[in-house]
Amino acid sequence: MELKDLIKPENLIYDKSRILEDDIMHYCPGCSHGVVHKILAELIDELGIQEKTIGIAPVGCAVFMYKYLDIDWQEAAHGRAPAVATGVARLKPDSFVFTYQGDGDLASIGAAEIIHACNRGENILVIFINNGIYGMTGGQMAPTSLEGMVTSTTPTGRDVERNGYPLKITNLIAQLPGTSYVTRQAVHTAGAVRKCKKTLKKAIQNVLDKKGTSFVEVVSTCSSGWKMTPVASNKWMEENMFPYYPLGDLKDSVKGEHISEN
Repeated sequence: MELKDLIKPENLIYDKSRILEDDIMHYCPGCSHGVVHKILAELIDELGIQEKTIGIAPVGCAVFMYKYLDIDWQEAAHGRAPAVATGVARLKPDSFVFTYQGDGDLASIGAAEIIHACNRGENILVIFINNGIYGMTGGQMAPTSLEGMVTSTTPTGRDVERNGYPLKITNLIAQLPGTSYVTRQAVHTAGAVRKCKKTLKKAIQNVLDKKGTSFVEVVSTCSSGWKMTPVASNKWMEENMFPYYPLGDLKDSVKGEHISEN
């Protein structure tokens, strides 16, 4: 008899979401991807939308996301997730369709796709993981890498005269008329996880209510790419990423359109 068989339902405080598969995640220690996966699985379960959910898997560290959540999936080429999601959502308008993309995938090679999908107001949720680096392919500079940030392609730090400025893609997204809800969150503390889950639930509900595109950025760490321990990565993120990418809602059309100045 297993331990779970001895636990009475009325005494159960917490349990793993049934949407999460039993596969062991491949992410590095301290990575934010697994936390966001867990939040998303819990919400799909709590909202009872497993059968109508379709995820568009990315290229990048989260490429194997389809192994971890028990929902329908479609793989997309690098940066093309919003285009694929557009086709799926239009063909299956009663489904809940979301993309899950990193900063290199979304803000670099996929910049055109995400801008135009959001501008059209496609009825999808976009989950954007921003760790300021290309995590999977060797730690190269990403569009979101901070000024002076050391990466494998900027060993002396990002130089804005040569490399341009860090791209606040979420602020651009918030200005597009097709977006209904745009927010920037994190998952580095228990409180941040709760807040991120609350915003993701709101974003999902907006899609279910056919209010256009919802966009949730999660400012994240990349311990391997940053060459730091998980604890040091969280500290560096708080001290460096948050001032440039401040957390909070940027736009909420339900409450009345508001675009953050940050």
